[in-house]
Amino acid sequence: MGEYFSGIGKIRYEGPSSKNLLAFKHYNPDESVEGKPMKEWFRFSVAWWHTIRGMGADPFGPGCHVRPWEDGSDSMKMALKRIDVAFEFFEKLGNPFYTFHDRDVAPEGENLKETNNNLDKAVAVLEKHQKRTGVRLLWGTANLFSNKRYVHGAATSPNADVFAYAAAQVKKAIEVTKLLGGENYVFWGGREGYQCLYNTDMKREMDHLGRFLSMAADFAEKIGFKGQFLIEPKPHEPTKHQYDTDAAACLAFLQKYGLEKRFKLNIETNHATLARHEMFHELEFARANGILGSIDANRGDMLLGWDTDQFPTDIYLTTQVMLSIMANGGLGKGGVNFDAKLRRESFEPADLFHAHIGGMDAFARGLKIAAAIRRDGTLRKILAERYASWESGIGAEIEAGKHSFESLEKYMLKKGDAAPNASGRQEMIENLINEYIR
Repeated sequence: MGEYFSGIGKIRYEGPSSKNLLAFKHYNPDESVEGKPMKEWFRFSVAWWHTIRGMGADPFGPGCHVRPWEDGSDSMKMALKRIDVAFEFFEKLGNPFYTFHDRDVAPEGENLKETNNNLDKAVAVLEKHQKRTGVRLLWGTANLFSNKRYVHGAATSPNADVFAYAAAQVKKAIEVTKLLGGENYVFWGGREGYQCLYNTDMKREMDHLGRFLSMAADFAEKIGFKGQFLIEPKPHEPTKHQYDTDAAACLAFLQKYGLEKRFKLNIETNHATLARHEMFHELEFARANGILGSIDANRGDMLLGWDTDQFPTDIYLTTQVMLSIMANGGLGKGGVNFDAKLRRESFEPADLFHAHIGGMDAFARGLKIAAAIRRDGTLRKILAERYASWESGIGAEIEAGKHSFESLEKYMLKKGDAAPNASGRQEMIENLINEYIR
């Protein structure tokens, strides 16, 4: 195995004063924050599809990234070479996890049997590299959106044979995820939605999707896969409307089909933006409902209307994310997966390191800032004061289920009017957060 990133050594922590652009300034994996090392708070993961397979294509032009190891093919030989490239990158960057779609690591064959054989060959090499390096699989998934068979969707396709093929593909993907020790399995409904309601039986499609996920969960239980199942919300793109629109829609869907105890969510920043939500909102909703499982770390461009998947460098964003994750006690089996890609103009291999270093440092700063906010307790005190009326008296009685509309009418007729509201002091709170971000 040759060296593909020559001139770049292992990325190390050198502290905030370092001028080395290929060193961590804030991410110190063994530094303890609230009794847990940074590496455990984050469980950083590199996404195969963007980092190893991404070539800088956009809607207006093909890829232009310089990757000396690429021969331009989607051959099995090239797929195996990419595994060597990937693990050299992982070892030098120091991320403990990676993620992949089945088609990221092995090409399709002439039929399902040949496709599965290709995947088996790739998985055998992946397994050897994992044992050699200690890098683990955070989650696997199946690409049910690129091949033209999925033009109308996979589990929601009007073609029953496509549903069956998708089931076989997911079965195999779950098997290899288990074989590689994957800690999660993700479902992203890239084309599970519609472009035109005139030709769509929405109820039937959603019923089929519910059945598909139930079958997947049943199969995982049958083979003893202990990993966590995750759904990744996204409102649209490539379809006009996708059934996994946002965290709330996903929870409602899971509850309708009796799957809420078998699935959690993998929340992505850029998908939250497309749903007209902040990442903070999606995380807090998932946390409040006990379904926060993992995150895809990226950001969108507020001036563009598509999924730009840029690396996260906004410290306000990473602080908000870490406030939610810390309040959740961490991500359990999940992690912080960099579902992010280089800009088309950042085309040299070294740019992959700069991008991930920046993202990891931004999250490390967010973690330390969030810890300081929690340690100081001012924000917690403000929140407690705002909801103080629910801690005793009529508020505590309502929460305890001791009242009805009739009894509350009697209470207010006696009191005459509600107690005056207190200011929300949003501007003061935003100023307070600015005090921590220095």
